[in-house]
Amino acid sequence: MSRTFQSILAQVRRGEEGVLRFTVEGEEYRRHFRPKERLLLLGAGHVAQPLCRYASDLGFAVTVADDRPDFANYQRFPESAEVICDAFPASIRRFGVREGDYVAVITRGHRWDADCLRVLLPGPLPRYLGMIGSKRRVAGLFELLAEEGYSKEAIGEVHSPIGVSINALTTKEIAISIVAELIACRRKDTPRHSGGTDLTTEEADLGLLEFLAEDESPKALLLVLEISGSTPVKSGAMMALNRLRQSAGTIGGGCGESAVMQDALGIIGSGEQKVVNVDMSNDVAEEEGMVCGGQMKVLICDSTLI
Repeated sequence: MSRTFQSILAQVRRGEEGVLRFTVEGEEYRRHFRPKERLLLLGAGHVAQPLCRYASDLGFAVTVADDRPDFANYQRFPESAEVICDAFPASIRRFGVREGDYVAVITRGHRWDADCLRVLLPGPLPRYLGMIGSKRRVAGLFELLAEEGYSKEAIGEVHSPIGVSINALTTKEIAISIVAELIACRRKDTPRHSGGTDLTTEEADLGLLEFLAEDESPKALLLVLEISGSTPVKSGAMMALNRLRQSAGTIGGGCGESAVMQDALGIIGSGEQKVVNVDMSNDVAEEEGMVCGGQMKVLICDSTLI
């Protein structure tokens, strides 16, 4: 198992996606491990602060850029992965936009917006590119850029006015509308149900991957294959456990997780695997505090099988 997860861990550390493929009951499943998606905020004004906070909480690695030292600093953006204090064109080049990135142009005026788009539009275009501004001002800027020779197709990829239309007025509401649009872009191709062989959870938990890749002790792997009803996790949630009960990751915690721990301990070193159903909707579950009310189908396997 360690070689499989060593490879996945190396891919994630390089900013690439890793995929675990495994077969259960004749069906091949795929669990994707995606590194944190990068979000570049061009502008460190008042909208940027809650936007950085909300996006970081959702798993984005946020870089904030502005040319004003009083705005571009870690005191204002403690949740950020990086803060760049430089001119916007230089900040964009330093960031190095990739096709899987997200970029929000939220500067203090269209003069600076134009500077940003002149660097961004030639590409590579990020997965998401949004720009704040009124419809009238945005239309004028787009017309100017088209006259300067920038691709109309590329200009058409810019989400502007930025954010989902929720009649947002305050800075926090505007930030929420932008985050909603980021989520819509992120989840555009994500299955909306728990079934299927591409599992829903895709986050790359580095602690779990390091535990699986670098700790040579025998382990059991627990992985949620399917869910129904209300459960604390989605399919693809996983954890690993060794004989000393040292663990990494989670399949939801609480009684649901505890219910399969003894099975997991018993399977370590056996070279076997089993599938169990965790029912959080029956009377016993209710008595034990498993209030979610759903069911999980969980694979438990010896680490040597993957």
